[in-house]
Amino acid sequence: MLLRDRTVIVSGVGTGLGHQVAAACARDGARVVLGARTEENLASSAARIDPSGERTAWRATDITDEAQCAALAELAAERFGGIDAVIHVAALDAYFGGLRDADFGAWQQVVDVNLFGTLRMTRACLPSMTARGGGSVVMIGTQSSVAAPTQVQQAAYAASKGGLVSAMYSLARELGPDRIRVNTVQPGWMWGPPVEAYVRFTAQAEGVPESEVLERLAGRMALPELATDADVAEAAVFLASDRARAITGQSLLVNAGELMR
Repeated sequence: MLLRDRTVIVSGVGTGLGHQVAAACARDGARVVLGARTEENLASSAARIDPSGERTAWRATDITDEAQCAALAELAAERFGGIDAVIHVAALDAYFGGLRDADFGAWQQVVDVNLFGTLRMTRACLPSMTARGGGSVVMIGTQSSVAAPTQVQQAAYAASKGGLVSAMYSLARELGPDRIRVNTVQPGWMWGPPVEAYVRFTAQAEGVPESEVLERLAGRMALPELATDADVAEAAVFLASDRARAITGQSLLVNAGELMR
């Protein structure tokens, strides 16, 4: 078990990637502290992961609020004695469009969640990780920050996640002396609730079977299928574990080979 007896905070736990990350952490032995804005999602995810409630805890958390970030970190310390890793899934990805039609007020909201929110939550975890002699910060980024997709425009999302990657390099250097590693997982198209919704919408709009839309996406990959939320979760668990003890300041694409760098 890669995370045996470790305590991991997972932000953004909903019905998709966040749940898959939390479940994978628990499967690999971690005590998992779940955060997200929606209590119903948190309670449901925790119950599915650990019906006994012995190895999970959760608290409704908006990562744009510094006090709420601190409260989630405090919950991990109070319930399980400290924090060994934090995996950032929480993100605002529902704003679409490019520069010509940009609402910069909406862009600011995206940046506040995806960039500053992640940094707020990270900072809240630092005292506990430092006291425990080190830890791991894993950020969920996006392939869109290095190669814009042709199917949709999400310039604000890509820019915010690109800023997070740039911050990662500085954080890796700053926190390295305390043995805190900082890395990013960059998913491409991954099969989970958002892409499932995209496939359904596109199929209906074009009047074609969903299988045709999915095949169109998969045809862009080196492997003959899309990565899944679970695949991205596995990469995050690896980077949170001691198997990656010498890896910091790195971005790992999980994209079935659509983009190779």
